[in-house]
Amino acid sequence: MSEYIKAVHREHCKDKERYSIKSVGYEYAKTVQRYHESFPEYRMTPLVELKNLAEELDVASLKVKDESYRFGLNAFKVLGGSYCIGRYVAEQLHMDISELTFEKITNEEVKSRLGEITFVTATDGNHGRGIAWTANRIGQKSVVYMPKGSAKERLKNITSLGADASITEMNYDDAVRYASEQAEKEGWILVQDTAWEGYERIPYWIMQGYTTMAYEAYIQLKGEQPTHIFLQAGVGAMAGALTGFFADIYKGRNQPIITIVEPDKADCNYRTAKANDGALHTVTGSMDTIMAGLACGEPSTIGWNILSDYADNFVSIPDWIAAKGMRVLGNPLRDDPRVISGESGAATIGLVTEILHNPTLGWLKDMLKLDKASRILCFSTEGDTDRENYRRIVWDGAISNCE
Repeated sequence: MSEYIKAVHREHCKDKERYSIKSVGYEYAKTVQRYHESFPEYRMTPLVELKNLAEELDVASLKVKDESYRFGLNAFKVLGGSYCIGRYVAEQLHMDISELTFEKITNEEVKSRLGEITFVTATDGNHGRGIAWTANRIGQKSVVYMPKGSAKERLKNITSLGADASITEMNYDDAVRYASEQAEKEGWILVQDTAWEGYERIPYWIMQGYTTMAYEAYIQLKGEQPTHIFLQAGVGAMAGALTGFFADIYKGRNQPIITIVEPDKADCNYRTAKANDGALHTVTGSMDTIMAGLACGEPSTIGWNILSDYADNFVSIPDWIAAKGMRVLGNPLRDDPRVISGESGAATIGLVTEILHNPTLGWLKDMLKLDKASRILCFSTEGDTDRENYRRIVWDGAISNCE
């Protein structure tokens, strides 16, 4: 077995009662999408078909959802941030979210009823930018804490939206704890995209927000059902939401094989799946990976509940595979569309390419049941949100063992 990639397959007992996925399923996702559609910036992001790459890799089809176009913010995270803030506002106004639109949420009378609200979060960049953007758009305040080593460009993107943002000396999980403490101390509203015991309502709203991305992809597939879906995971919120959506939409219809991909320096969901002992397993320390958006050491409780019951495989990868994915997408074969994908966004394409190109990974290809008939769906969740690092990786190959 090749040692640079670790993987575990998870069997699901058909007789076991599974975690409910109705609230991240198709019907609820329609409500979420309608809320997002009310924003003037809303456009459905492209679902790109890479026909030549599919031919090169000897699979039936390969499609990538390109989230670099989302709301002009270069990443998908704003879907969760905008929706959770919308849900919070709707609750304060005693409204159902289906009644709330961007026009209503920015109405002066509504703003007067709400008063001044400060939303606080910890982020490696994209989630905090989505929170700052939404707070700014509805005339509220935001405070954002970033972990040690965060890119200054990502910090600037957040402060330019009016947020009080700073890079701390903490890792991601400690920054989350600090944001929680500050929320309690200052009376702010914690809008964190990870969940733990006692804090699950708002993180679940964020997960529901992500389902717009899955709903769009389902519409864009026009009836073509993928056989394989690859999803990257940090805490597992996005991966859990999309796994739940597709498990709901395809239930009883040959559900696609869902594979969760993480950096080997922050593979908390992989470790939890491998242990299979009913406990959540964490990664501590600096988690020094180029996949900044996935550098999370503690699984989200609600994300894991879905992944545990519906995801089929968990894979842990080194950084150079994500870097390979960035180059593959940025340098397309013949007339395939070009996708600018950041370090976290390209992790899954990097893995797919490596598995199907490298004969020593036959064991993994067999585990994932990839073959000529495979129809693969991936999500490029961010563009070049750290442009300097994007160029360093794509132009210079500045990652160990990239070659």
